[in-house]
Amino acid sequence: MIILAATPIGNLGDASRRLVEALEAAQVVASEDTRTTQRLLAALGIQNRPRLIALHDHNEKARAAELVEIARDTDVLLLSDAGMPTISDPGFGVVATAGAAGVAVSVLPGPSAVLAALAVSGLPTDRFTFEGFVPRKSGERRSALSALRAEPRTMVFFESPARCAQTLSDMAGIFGVDRPAVVCRELTKLHEEVRRGPLEDLAAWAAEGIRGEIVIVVGGAAGPAMSFDDAVAYVSDLLAQGKRLKDACAEVAAASGHSSRELYNASLS
Repeated sequence: MIILAATPIGNLGDASRRLVEALEAAQVVASEDTRTTQRLLAALGIQNRPRLIALHDHNEKARAAELVEIARDTDVLLLSDAGMPTISDPGFGVVATAGAAGVAVSVLPGPSAVLAALAVSGLPTDRFTFEGFVPRKSGERRSALSALRAEPRTMVFFESPARCAQTLSDMAGIFGVDRPAVVCRELTKLHEEVRRGPLEDLAAWAAEGIRGEIVIVVGGAAGPAMSFDDAVAYVSDLLAQGKRLKDACAEVAAASGHSSRELYNASLS
């Protein structure tokens, strides 16, 4: 079978007993970076030397079928560099291919930056959405964030330290300067930091310089999601993404409570 195994996101002590046992017994390991896997084996004191196969964004499509065929005869342990495979990391293509081929997939749960950040954020956890990395280009980023303007659930994002300040600034402009948010930096590591506040304050803080692995958690839209003018602007954002006017108005009407016909007429004018 294919076995998805979560690895520590920072603190080596978070390696589960099941992960250690799996690494000690593994004959084949598919990993995002084989050098990282070799360091993990050494750090955990594991003497086993399995066959290591590189599996990353650039080769997963071509390698998925090969790994699934190997898994017909022996277990294939699938690792990412940190956290759970398939979550903004390689593995999804392998799992999908395995499912279509009738090859079993199992999981060794463990550390997850998404859930760790959500848990410590202090923002609602009963309903949330994981948005992964926001687009790098400014226009695409603002378009993607605009589509989430009325999202009522807590939102979790990954971001690089180099773009964190700009992303927080864009979020403040689109979601509102007072929208509550949390920046989690270096979770489980020596210099772990959890910074809470309105988006405007967090953007100003990050502008001074920020380092490390970053997770941003943003509270969902509360109460009436948007004014009529904001709803019309939201329709414009969706049109810029290529949606038809009728479909865009229907989507915004459902999210905002405003009349789809009124949004349609206002957008035309």
